[in-house]
Amino acid sequence: MSEILAAVKDFLPDWPEWALDVLLLMTALLIATIILTTVFAPQDNNDDEDNDKDNDAQQQQQQQKQKASEDLHKDFMKFRNQYILVYLVIMLADWMQGTHMYTLYLSYNVNISALFLTGFLSGAFFAPFLGSAVDKFGRKNSCIVYCVLEIIINTLEHSTNFGILLLGRVLGGISTNLLFSAFESWMTTEHRKRGFPEEWLSRTYSAASIGNGTMAILAGVVSQVLEDQFGHIGPFQGAIALTVLALVLVLPWEENYGENKGDENKKDGNALSDQFFEGWKVTLSNSSIWKIGLIQAFSEGAMYTFVFMWVPTLLSMNPPGGLPTGCVFSAMMMAITIGGMVFPILQSMFSTGIVLGGSKDSASEACASFIYFAAAASMAVPAYFLAGSAEEHFYSIIISFMMVECCVGLFMPVAGTLRSKYVPDALQGAILNIFRLPLNAVVVSGTYATDVLEPSVLFKAVSLFFFGAGALQLTMMGSASKKKAD
Repeated sequence: MSEILAAVKDFLPDWPEWALDVLLLMTALLIATIILTTVFAPQDNNDDEDNDKDNDAQQQQQQQKQKASEDLHKDFMKFRNQYILVYLVIMLADWMQGTHMYTLYLSYNVNISALFLTGFLSGAFFAPFLGSAVDKFGRKNSCIVYCVLEIIINTLEHSTNFGILLLGRVLGGISTNLLFSAFESWMTTEHRKRGFPEEWLSRTYSAASIGNGTMAILAGVVSQVLEDQFGHIGPFQGAIALTVLALVLVLPWEENYGENKGDENKKDGNALSDQFFEGWKVTLSNSSIWKIGLIQAFSEGAMYTFVFMWVPTLLSMNPPGGLPTGCVFSAMMMAITIGGMVFPILQSMFSTGIVLGGSKDSASEACASFIYFAAAASMAVPAYFLAGSAEEHFYSIIISFMMVECCVGLFMPVAGTLRSKYVPDALQGAILNIFRLPLNAVVVSGTYATDVLEPSVLFKAVSLFFFGAGALQLTMMGSASKKKAD
């Protein structure tokens, strides 16, 4: 085995031994996960199957049901692939920008922190209004606006003028809100309009989580090639091309709106301000909805804080041979992909009562709580070891980082499933953007805290945020049956 590993390492870049070991370990785990999830993938339950095969009429009826079910599944796969293709393209473009934005601004010799802070503040300011606009003027139209904005933003990145870059960050705050509301709102509403089963939504979210991790890995390679060829601006030029492709792919989509009573609302409907206030009213008056928003703020806020922390944390530990960030980043993205692939099996285990004896109605809530608590436990590891002699526990901290990224791959699809379960279709865009207000507050606070607090304290806070998300999710176990009854 050691000879095989040595031969494989000869084909890899001259990275430190520990980094190659982590990368190869995650690669092996990813391959094993692919095999296991293929073998043990949960099967659809055919509860309506009739056991009386002697009755010709019943047999014919069963065959008709089976054919209708097969046709529905084919339609669903076509719809899901249509959405996932666009999602993968836009996420690849987004990852390509994110991995090289800091180095681009560094080469321009501009105030980097001011640019990033402007983006966060812009997102927080426009979030409440954009959601209502998404619901009122159409989710497909909003996706098109996102693509156009991204093309403009990445074009502005070619300028070294600070004012133009600042404008790009303001537009970036708007586009980020659209990215995380318009596309998901379109997909969930269209899924229901076409009559697909609710439980199939989790399959789309799982595929999106797997694809997101895969695109992140691919983005690291493609961005580096483009940077080597065209300089720091290369990845942004590639993002422009990808966004144009996404725009072309979105154009055939059918439009859907935040509506309650048929197509006439698209023409007459309530004023945009009414849509705005209705979104806030429903969010604040429905405990399940505002809890989902807080859970998203806690979990994703903790995730983004971790993203800001992992590089300086590992650098401070003086890893032998240095820190190849691209190698570690790829390993982390493999962990996200593994989480996305394992999610359907984990969800099925909670649905069937194999884990904790849960019921099908509350399976997503129980599964989410388990994942958040696992993420909290993984972040407790660096919180504990960084308070002492961290260098002695370098590998334990690396493993904990891979574990939390796997949890990210797990909670992304379950969080999307729960949003689609509790947030009404008519106000999807408005409410999803309202959720981004507390999320932006946590992210800005976490970003600021990285400059003033010790790493061990920050990791404790991240762990507590994940734990808070899990505890809050547990309080929704009773809401599941109520929602089902509604």
